[in-house]
Amino acid sequence: MEHGCYNAPNDIENQLTPLVNSMRLELENLSPLSSNCCIFRVPVRLRLVKEKAYTPQVVSIGPLHHGKANLKPMEEHKKRYLKHYLTRTSTSLEHFVKIIKQKEAGLRSSYAEPIAFTSDEFVKIILVDAAFIIEVLLRYFEDYQDDHDRIFNKPWMLQDIWPDLTLLENQLPFFILVDLFDPKRISVRSDEGEEISMVKLSLAFFKGLMHFETPKDNSERISSSEVVHFVDFLRDLYKPPPRPRTGGELKTLRIPSMTELHRAGVKFKVGSSKNLFDIRFSKGILEIPKLTISDETDLTIRNLLAFEQCHCKQNYLNDYVVIMDRLVNTSKDVDLLVKYEIVENMLGDSSEGADMINKLADGVFMDSNDFYFATISEGLNKYCRTSWHKWKANLRQNYFHTPWAIVSVVAAVLLLILTFIQAICSVIAVPDKGSPHH
Repeated sequence: MEHGCYNAPNDIENQLTPLVNSMRLELENLSPLSSNCCIFRVPVRLRLVKEKAYTPQVVSIGPLHHGKANLKPMEEHKKRYLKHYLTRTSTSLEHFVKIIKQKEAGLRSSYAEPIAFTSDEFVKIILVDAAFIIEVLLRYFEDYQDDHDRIFNKPWMLQDIWPDLTLLENQLPFFILVDLFDPKRISVRSDEGEEISMVKLSLAFFKGLMHFETPKDNSERISSSEVVHFVDFLRDLYKPPPRPRTGGELKTLRIPSMTELHRAGVKFKVGSSKNLFDIRFSKGILEIPKLTISDETDLTIRNLLAFEQCHCKQNYLNDYVVIMDRLVNTSKDVDLLVKYEIVENMLGDSSEGADMINKLADGVFMDSNDFYFATISEGLNKYCRTSWHKWKANLRQNYFHTPWAIVSVVAAVLLLILTFIQAICSVIAVPDKGSPHH
């Protein structure tokens, strides 16, 4: 019997050989995963919430957004900054190209995805962008004046550029900035006359433009060897204070809002600490460090969150965003934060502030088994469950909130007491009709 569909085993093997060889070659050519990887694409679940917060608007840094049409106008200006940096340092182009060529493998492995550019294209991108960043930092530090500078003079684009430098997808590895920055070739000095470092330049730049105060301990302990890029640098500035951790298992996912806490009698106070994570609750007083709400704050926190979730084992910022989201539900909650100077709302409208805080938490995870503010959350819930606290707060907020209200309440109480005494006296004064007359 003949079987037309029958193929001999050897024929099948011969047919599969090209496919197997092709797949084997692909597997052998897979690039090894590197521990140096630190620059990632933002996860889709975060990007879908607010695309613009992760996308450069004016300048591309690094290979991930290089060549996009809306960013091309800055390319020529970046090259002008490279030319000026070569003159400033009296260094040849060949010298810097050689440094980057030698570090090319490490640079490529810093990105979480393969970079399609050729070696020469890649080196050019890194050099132009690195020199541009260094020049921007130097010019900001020395208060550079040049009538023809499009960033620091007309049309003064610095406010449009610095936010792009804080985006996770728009980063260069910090080590290449350090390698290309030679303080001995640059006349810029600190106020104390010391040689300036890349860490000090970065600190002056971001603190000055982002208008935030950082804990002194955080800024002093940052080492250039530990920083992987600008987003990591900013996260280091925000790290929690070195005190006993308040975290642990969260017994309930519910955390009372500011309005609910206020009704329960919790008092609010702006924290003296400059660290966002230094939230404290003790003896009915909730202390929260000052937070400025603005478009820049939104952009920065979103990119710090994205980096934290892609790269870091401890998600401090994730938990901070979660607890703030629980504390703020409506514009009234923001009003309370503003009233007690905990929040400076640059957005103007309280409902917009509430919306921003709530949307920051979209796409983040909450690990109830290891929540940084678990102890504080439990303390707030316990305080709100105590009836005495609610009764006392209601009395204070509704009857003793102004001097005239206090006078009215006292008068009412006195009137009630006098009425009661009068009633008692009346009862005593009435003779018993059943008793004999004398």
